[in-house]
Amino acid sequence: MHKLLVEGGSRLRGQVRVSGAKNSAVALLPAAILADSPVTIEGLPDISDVGILSDLLEEIGGTVKKDGRTIHIDPSQMVSMPLPNGKVKRLRASYYFMGAMLGRFNKAVIGLPGGCHLGPRPIDQHIKGFEALGAEVTNEQGAIYLRAEELRGARIYLDVVSVGATINIMLAAVRAKGKTVIENAAKEPEIIDVATLLTSMGAKIKGAGTDVIRIEGVQELKGCMHTIIPDRIEAGTYTIMAAAQGDEMIIDNVIPQHLESLLAKLREMGVTIEENDEQLYVRPGKHLRSVDIKTLVYPGFPTDLQQPLTSLLTKAEGTGIVTDTIYQARFKHVDELRRMNAAIKVEGGSAIVAGPSKLQGAKVKASDLRAGAALVIAGLMAEGITEITGVDHIERGYENITNKLIELGANVWYEEMSEREIEQFQNS
Repeated sequence: MHKLLVEGGSRLRGQVRVSGAKNSAVALLPAAILADSPVTIEGLPDISDVGILSDLLEEIGGTVKKDGRTIHIDPSQMVSMPLPNGKVKRLRASYYFMGAMLGRFNKAVIGLPGGCHLGPRPIDQHIKGFEALGAEVTNEQGAIYLRAEELRGARIYLDVVSVGATINIMLAAVRAKGKTVIENAAKEPEIIDVATLLTSMGAKIKGAGTDVIRIEGVQELKGCMHTIIPDRIEAGTYTIMAAAQGDEMIIDNVIPQHLESLLAKLREMGVTIEENDEQLYVRPGKHLRSVDIKTLVYPGFPTDLQQPLTSLLTKAEGTGIVTDTIYQARFKHVDELRRMNAAIKVEGGSAIVAGPSKLQGAKVKASDLRAGAALVIAGLMAEGITEITGVDHIERGYENITNKLIELGANVWYEEMSEREIEQFQNS
């Protein structure tokens, strides 16, 4: 096991290119199961989640060939092989195999998904959708069993706006008989990305990106070529880094419209941001002002940027309140920031940040992907060296983060953990 060390104080400048969207990739790869011929996806991020999903596709009989950031998937020989354990438990997005395999084979056995520990994130809306389409769903010995004689279109109202449920129901419905209507659907850009792939494969989908999605089932889907959208969360993370410790930075391969809620808050804090078609030019203000943040479903402020922005607020003047309405347990990074001398307290579903604080390097632990990003940002601002364990979380969502930071002028590096450090990490 290794840890990430960040020496604070270096100013960041230059240009960084954003990778393909993680939250699209983890749905696009399972979606390939639905085709009868090869699917090519370009621009995938080089992250561990993509590797795990590729292995799972091979486990069920797919042929997967990688060419840099392009992946070629031949699903023609896939079978409905049970995936109750193993790699399927290592990431939450493995649940997309449920919708994809149900849509193609009318059955699936998938282990309960893993991933970041962000408190209860039930899949009841996924199951509600599958059952409405005609599937029988049972939980047997820690795995979800899905069975259907045939899938038929249905009108499905989601009680909670859910990206995962919206995509999973889409995957199951595209080859069902008749029309499916998903109401109160999520509107994230990643949903449009998945719908674009499915449409290129021959699916009939209208309304992706709105709160009502209409799907007319088809008998078969063919292979196609698809280019993934840029990762708006990675783009937002580097934009926050530029605001925290940059001189002048260019964030390349961005769709600015996907970041409107973040950019509005950063400008409110005093950060100068100029937008081009696919780039952001970011120059931090001399004096940052605190703001209040409330996470909401898209196009509101994204929960995935709540933790990175919390780190930035420690540098701002005044008191900022960060409220997470999506994952109220998503404040495990607060204790780690307090180790670094941040003045933060959690009350209910909110973190109250008093600034500015002079952060100090410390030994901290990334409890999840975006908490890891928050600690990297804090380490860049801090005096001294910050040691971050739980690096595997960061690597799940940020491609080559150390190389990108080094090119921007940061002093960051990996070190192997000692046996004692590994034992302490595993027991913490």
